[in-house]
Amino acid sequence: MPTVLRIGSIIFFFTSYDCNEPPHIHIVDGRKECKYWLKEEFVIFLADNNGFSKAELLNLRRIVIENFQLIKKAWDEHCKSTSKKEYKTKHR
Repeated sequence: MPTVLRIGSIIFFFTSYDCNEPPHIHIVDGRKECKYWLKEEFVIFLADNNGFSKAELLNLRRIVIENFQLIKKAWDEHCKSTSKKEYKTKHR
């Protein structure tokens, strides 16, 4: 579970098995969790929310937009290396 960013108790992450989906980021704070699809810089969409208030979601959206390049770069680097490993393992 690559953690891309941590701000206080809020964790921004994705998982290796997520690489078969379009780029996105999971956000957890205690028992609250949400997921944002990353389309392009300044264009993100809330995919799922479990427990965050509207105000919290707006703040999280702002953080994702401010860190879009960092998040997208981590996604691309991780998923590129993961897919190569999976391909090599499956096709030996």
